[in-house]
Amino acid sequence: MSRFGFGKWLLPVYGIIAFTFLLIPIAYTIVFSFNDSVKSNISWRGFTFDKWLTVCQVENGSVCEAFGNSVIIGIIATVLATTLGTMIAIALVRYRFGARGAVSLLLFLPMATPEVVLGAGLASQFLAAGVPKDMTTIIIAHTMFCISFVVVTVKARVASIDPTLEEAGRDLYGSPLQVFWRITFPLLFPGILAAALLSFALSFDDFIITNFNSGSVQTFPKYVYISAARGIPAAANVIASAVFLFAIIFVLVVQFSRAARAKALAKH
Repeated sequence: MSRFGFGKWLLPVYGIIAFTFLLIPIAYTIVFSFNDSVKSNISWRGFTFDKWLTVCQVENGSVCEAFGNSVIIGIIATVLATTLGTMIAIALVRYRFGARGAVSLLLFLPMATPEVVLGAGLASQFLAAGVPKDMTTIIIAHTMFCISFVVVTVKARVASIDPTLEEAGRDLYGSPLQVFWRITFPLLFPGILAAALLSFALSFDDFIITNFNSGSVQTFPKYVYISAARGIPAAANVIASAVFLFAIIFVLVVQFSRAARAKALAKH
């Protein structure tokens, strides 16, 4: 008689429960994006496509404006944080200098510091410097806290690269710039891409630091927070559902293209 394995079914059941718990809010958001609501979007009133077709006409297009601001801020902050963070990660792994340990500690602090403390500190700095709060201050704030995540992600990738590959490029009379773009950068690209995607997600999703440093600029998280007092409108659910579906489609396209490329290489 085979022994009854408690662990054989416990982990799958736990995984299913956790996965279902995580998907319930997403399913709720998608379903209520089709709700025929008027002001509040709490109770179901009927199915309609009107919210998807007229999403930018709600409240004079404020939801689309807020979404556009979040996308612009996220892209600029991601480019800046990824560029600076990649250079810092390479310097920390490949070079030895006196303040190396202190720099590593300072880069870890934004990740360990509560967002309310970080947001309030940045806001006080902008106030002391007399800088008006607008989209620029949001970009600066997002870039500063995203750099830490970029450094941690890219640093692990840099440490995994065999230095002899770059030495081989130099032995073949490649200039430092050629070695970087033809050897180092392609090897670092998966880590850089992962860091960039993480930075954009953190920037787009951030509310606390943004709320301290945004002034009158409206972002999508701020719009959702303000609207939650009267019941999140269906337009916000539409934008959130569209972002989720776009992310799923993007991941599927990347996975299928990678599988097709691997299959083509296997044939050759």
